[in-house]
Amino acid sequence: QVQLVESGGGLVQAGDSLRLSCTASRHTFSRYALGWFRQAPGKEREFVAAISWSGDSTYYADSVKGRFTISRDNAKNTVYLQMNSLKSEDTAVYYCGGREFWTAQGMSATTAIRDWGQGTQVTVSS
Repeated sequence: QVQLVESGGGLVQAGDSLRLSCTASRHTFSRYALGWFRQAPGKEREFVAAISWSGDSTYYADSVKGRFTISRDNAKNTVYLQMNSLKSEDTAVYYCGGREFWTAQGMSATTAIRDWGQGTQVTVSS
């Protein structure tokens, strides 16, 4: 199993920005697709964004398109989620998830994820 560790969460005001990071315990990121997911209180865990192993393909949930950007740095075994124009509805625990030999679009299903991080709390106040 790959160990994933998220960081960068916090408390912000609506309209602010945050950048989340997820680092994997692997020397290389070869063939490993990564994504971000979130779970709000009383809600199921939902897909947010995903990126292919090469970084050439990305996929976003409709609720975050135009506001969030996913990227990765394979040399650092790290994936990022830049979150802009945050809304109170974005409040959730954000999880990093990954799967080998998978596509960005395929990551949109939470059941496709093989490795999960512990999560980082993002709270957006009104």
